[in-house]
Amino acid sequence: MNTRFFFTRSKLVAVVLFLGAVTLAVASTGGYHLLKKYSFGAAQGSTREYFDYITVDSAARRVYLSHGTEVKVIDADSGTLIGNITGLKQDHGIALADESGRGFVSDGAQGKVVIFDLKTLKVIGEAKAADDADCVVYDPASKRVFVMEGDPNSLTAIDAKSGSVVGTVELGGSPEFAVADGRGTVYINLESKNEIVALDSHALTIKSRWPVAPAGGPTALAIDKEHRRLFSAGREPQMLVVMDADSGKVVKSFPISGGVDAAAYDPGTGLIFASTREGILHIFHEDSPDAFSEVETVKTEYGAKTMGLDTKTHNVFLDTADFSQPSSSGSGQRGPRRAAVLGTFRVLVYGR
Repeated sequence: MNTRFFFTRSKLVAVVLFLGAVTLAVASTGGYHLLKKYSFGAAQGSTREYFDYITVDSAARRVYLSHGTEVKVIDADSGTLIGNITGLKQDHGIALADESGRGFVSDGAQGKVVIFDLKTLKVIGEAKAADDADCVVYDPASKRVFVMEGDPNSLTAIDAKSGSVVGTVELGGSPEFAVADGRGTVYINLESKNEIVALDSHALTIKSRWPVAPAGGPTALAIDKEHRRLFSAGREPQMLVVMDADSGKVVKSFPISGGVDAAAYDPGTGLIFASTREGILHIFHEDSPDAFSEVETVKTEYGAKTMGLDTKTHNVFLDTADFSQPSSSGSGQRGPRRAAVLGTFRVLVYGR
């Protein structure tokens, strides 16, 4: 036997075992890692793979997945498919109004909001919105649902109980994510203007406009309601900024990876999440309302840019699909185009 080879190989095995032990230790002592994966087929009647917002109902243990021509509703603990909300053309956001027992789905291709019963998941009505209806958020203070309309640079407000449109607002820029503070203000990222607007949800008037620099092209938005902090993530420059929700002052900023599309804040842990198209989950911590730190950067899967947070388990839901190789014909600010492969849609659950 070659003694030198024996010792070399032994050392190599020891190193591999050590690294494996370290990986398991990190996963078990606080690092976010993949817990579960659920795969689903193509959406009913869909000819392309498309997915968007994820809404988690932590109390009811349901997860709502925007999936092209339908909304898939799964059990938050088992991943079992509970039901589908169908008849859509291209759905985006899902908002839940527990007080009225209703849910609201924006359909950008049809310029409307579909209203469904939270218990049965049956469609019970619809409300007119503008084309490119995208993010939708429920404001418990005004008991209204607000629909962001990208191309028209506007929003539509809907009474959650009656389903009637109560007004529209010209925003002066293309809206993306929106969040409500529960006190009568809805905050909206304006991607085309590099700013956040604060809207009075009762009067339907804009109270403030704040720049998001050093971020740009803001898309994702989350809020710490108790400490009055906004978390706005942009694509150009690629930054997450922490902003005072009352003054608009930027408190802190962090660089992030490309193609951010969702953000979340967990009041139970003080963690802030931002998910990106590149397959990176950025995690930060609110040490105090004026001090923030980077916790970890987790590699997920390419395309896993949409996200929902379960505040009960503190798990994060992401979704993605298989993607084709980059096309040489399209690049631009979002990089080479990669089409999602029909029928490969899946949900990834990350936690500690």
